[in-house]
Amino acid sequence: MDRILNEEKRRSKGYKTIAEFISTNPRRAAFMNAAAIAKEVGVSESTVVRFAASLGYDGFPEFHKELGVWVREQYEQAEEKTVDVSEMSTIQRVMLSDMQKINDTISSIDESSFNMAVDALLKAKHIYIMGLRNSEPVAHFLAFYMQMIRGNVTLLTTSSTTEFFEQMIRIGKDDVFVGIGFPRYSMRTLKAMEFANDRKATVIAITDNEHSPMKMYSSCNLFAASDSSTFIDSMVAPMSMINALLTAICIKRPVEIRKHLKMLEQTWDTYQVYLNDEIDFMGDDPVIKPDKTDV
Repeated sequence: MDRILNEEKRRSKGYKTIAEFISTNPRRAAFMNAAAIAKEVGVSESTVVRFAASLGYDGFPEFHKELGVWVREQYEQAEEKTVDVSEMSTIQRVMLSDMQKINDTISSIDESSFNMAVDALLKAKHIYIMGLRNSEPVAHFLAFYMQMIRGNVTLLTTSSTTEFFEQMIRIGKDDVFVGIGFPRYSMRTLKAMEFANDRKATVIAITDNEHSPMKMYSSCNLFAASDSSTFIDSMVAPMSMINALLTAICIKRPVEIRKHLKMLEQTWDTYQVYLNDEIDFMGDDPVIKPDKTDV
């Protein structure tokens, strides 16, 4: 931040504009890529990249990472001033830890990878989802809502390597494979990702960090913090990441998804799948607000 503030006092008008925006809106800037910052302040993307280099960084990614670290440190310092962990109950400590994982995930999110994943899931002919052991509930959650939103979804849940190869034998270049894995990583999930990659399918990895072995076979990586202060793995951040994916997909295709949900509601009502008061949340017309940028 000192480098940014010094930059604000010298150099070109474009650099000063960028420095002023970032120093005034550090949290917002930490979630934006070079193109987004350029559009916000009215300069070219190359100017933002050169700005990062002028501060002594090898490129914008290194600068962006450092900015995220700085923002997180400011958050942690603020928490330390207001929260005495020793006086907290178990539920408060665990939830505070989960909040920190969400914050860590936000600070390191790659918007371009996220958007790539959304587009791939929308265009896929068939979606295969796999997550085993501690990742299995997360995979079930994603598969349940993806099936409701668009269909043609296969959830691979088997203890046999031979069986899941048989289930995904038809996977090809028009399909998407979503592999979900966190320490300790499942070898079966890695083998399935390798197979999908060999068959030219788009492979999306939802995992904990850039050192994950799942990166070896994926073309799109979504990182979500999952470490825990106890022996129980925290899946709060991965679930939030998946919520964001599902929401983004709904925003991209509001009319199509509304039509599908209404058809589901009519089916549930006809065959008495739920009690009436259990489906009232749908209302007469489920509302999904489109993103203004997609209209």
